[in-house]
Amino acid sequence: MRELTDEERGRLEEGLRAADAFVVRRCQMLLASARGEWVPRIAEMLGCNDQTVRTVLKRFEQEGLAACLTRRSSRAPTIHAKVDAVACEQLRALLHQSPRTFGKPTSVWTLELAAEVSFAEGITAEQVSDETIRQAMGRLGVRWKRAKKWITSPDPEYARNNVHATA
Repeated sequence: MRELTDEERGRLEEGLRAADAFVVRRCQMLLASARGEWVPRIAEMLGCNDQTVRTVLKRFEQEGLAACLTRRSSRAPTIHAKVDAVACEQLRALLHQSPRTFGKPTSVWTLELAAEVSFAEGITAEQVSDETIRQAMGRLGVRWKRAKKWITSPDPEYARNNVHATA
């Protein structure tokens, strides 16, 4: 780490008395590094991971003291859906078929079964969780709370005859 200025050292020493434990730990890391302590030793003293200390030191070097002492969101900056819009539509079409069509011993879809079949059919590039399938269906406006049986009859009169059953 580079040499601290007098102003930075003063702010870090003030930070040791802060009410926020996040600020105190960051100040401890930076001051220990300025004293010449090695990263693994700092991590051991503070009970954290080596990478945490390296991240703090790197952020200090790149963004300065104020940014380093400010807590950021721990959420990933971008979240990539494993099931895109095209795959969602393919998933909807898949769920409107019987699981028996795909060699399954049941006629009712579950989220786990949908995840398994969507991977086997190439709709998803990797095996996804049932929660991923639920979120994908949610983006299509389908709320999934229990197993689904969405089989429709090829009978042209099916919709007219089934009005009372779905109302």
